[in-house]
Amino acid sequence: MSSLHSVRRVLRRAAVPAVGAVLAIGFNVAIATPAAASGSYTGRAYVHGSGVVPDDFDDEGVVNVATHRNSNVACLWQTILWANGYLPSSGVDGVFGDQTDAATKNFQRDKGLVADGSAGRNSWTKAGDRLAQHDNQNGWLYVVYDGVTGSRSPYSSHDFVLQRSPDGNYRFYPPQGSGPYWAAYNSRTC
Repeated sequence: MSSLHSVRRVLRRAAVPAVGAVLAIGFNVAIATPAAASGSYTGRAYVHGSGVVPDDFDDEGVVNVATHRNSNVACLWQTILWANGYLPSSGVDGVFGDQTDAATKNFQRDKGLVADGSAGRNSWTKAGDRLAQHDNQNGWLYVVYDGVTGSRSPYSSHDFVLQRSPDGNYRFYPPQGSGPYWAAYNSRTC
């Protein structure tokens, strides 16, 4: 009986780390995929739209100082902030830094959102309200972002042009007069 008791004790000791490892792996997976689980981000490589243009930004991913920090999506977000008077044109560089973080917080406050400096679903949705389709040429939609100055905006507002390709991917023209640039999450060319 004592040998059976010893075997059970060894198995229990071996099982505790194994269960701990399984829980840790499961916990890490749960932490790593909340956006995908919530349905708030399409997971596409580019800002994407279909159907009615003002709804195109409603399911975009997060861009902030830690996520997609150096990307054309950061550049598009900065162009939106510039259009709304929160950033100077010199602040549009595709790097989501301290100036973009502060401008994002001001945008969020003015729109009645939680001012966390992270451009997520709610911020993109508010920005998308300013999109208007102006033309359709062979399936390419020409869209204008109509900027508006908020109460905390030190700069004037502007408009800028975006294009939605026939497959739904967006490209845009930032204020420096270059472009168009594809609104990519994983590359920075602007």
